[in-house]
Amino acid sequence: MTPKNTLIASLVGTVLVALCCFTPVLVILLSALGLAAWVGYLDVVLLPLLGIAIALTIVAYRRHRRCCQK
Repeated sequence: MTPKNTLIASLVGTVLVALCCFTPVLVILLSALGLAAWVGYLDVVLLPLLGIAIALTIVAYRRHRRCCQK
């Protein structure tokens, strides 16, 4: 995978996780599916996942900048 593709993939993942963290999209979806009992555990899973996604985005950006800097 090229550094540009890695950066794009990590940005998309970070935006997706942030969307699920800061908006009620996932809560509405889980409630509609009858899985509202899982809503209490979302903070335990999504906040660390957001931190990991941000860290991967930073690493991908540094690799892209180092590789494509000319």
